[in-house]
Amino acid sequence: MRVTYETMYQEFLRVLEKRGFTHERAALSAKLYADASRDGVYTHGLNRFPKFLKSIDKGCVDIQAIPELEESFGILERFNGRRGPGNLNAYACMERAIELAKQFTIGCVALNNTNHWMRPGNYGLMATEENCIGILWTNTIPNMPPWGGKDARLGNNPVVLAIPNGDTPVLVDVAMSMFSYGKLESYARSGKELPVDGGFNKDQKITRNAAEILETHQCIPIGYWKGSGLSLALDLIAATLAGGRTSRMVGELPAETELSQIFIAISLDKFSDQEILLRNIRDTLEDMKTSSPVEEGKPVYYPGENMMKTRKENMKLGIPVDENIWKQVLEM
Repeated sequence: MRVTYETMYQEFLRVLEKRGFTHERAALSAKLYADASRDGVYTHGLNRFPKFLKSIDKGCVDIQAIPELEESFGILERFNGRRGPGNLNAYACMERAIELAKQFTIGCVALNNTNHWMRPGNYGLMATEENCIGILWTNTIPNMPPWGGKDARLGNNPVVLAIPNGDTPVLVDVAMSMFSYGKLESYARSGKELPVDGGFNKDQKITRNAAEILETHQCIPIGYWKGSGLSLALDLIAATLAGGRTSRMVGELPAETELSQIFIAISLDKFSDQEILLRNIRDTLEDMKTSSPVEEGKPVYYPGENMMKTRKENMKLGIPVDENIWKQVLEM
């Protein structure tokens, strides 16, 4: 089943306004959710929307809260998210990081006390649209065991790297686990097997069954011990710069909230060799795409390229939706 982008956006807007959001904040939040599904990140668009409303009902999210500046260190600023909506907090902090970058070439905003930011690629694309490199990450509730351990002690701490490249920027948006929990939930709902091993089941056997991994919370870190180390480092840096909670401390709360996040923007505007740099990016991507494909008829894509292809298709044909979740939204 497919629905138009405008229909999806208007339904999100309607529900958020009914829940007490101002029109301006509801419009931005609705756009961020619709944009995620438009670009093929269904797990953090429509599929995540009902969860967001539940987090409001649980008292995790204060829909009126706006990030508050706590300290300024020149190119680095620290904000308190005041447990506001994660996507609106993230948007505001990336916007501020870009403003700092336009002034100092590099800008960094460290955010504490915030909520799940939904699709982080949205904020990376904000940077590239302003001719900036974007680097951002978050910590999460403990949902992944450290390499060599069984119990969840690390977050899968997603990170985004965004690089300008005309109308098709490079966008790397990855969690430190082989599969994000949103992707695992999507596979579990469909009953499909994961394409590669994703974690361990209760018998400590490697599995591609998403439901079994959701039961144990024993995801495999990307790169095994390497992903485990990266997860820990991202967590500690975010919590330190933001003056906020580590994943361990988030795990002490009744629900996933009060997260720590980092937003870095690096402006290319003042670089005297900007045109050469952008050409080098373009030439490198074109060279990568000349690699012989493993499977005939399936070309090599750079990160973000296939997203733009999906976006055009979904804007033309409508956005694919999980009918049960779409029905939930319509009935809200």
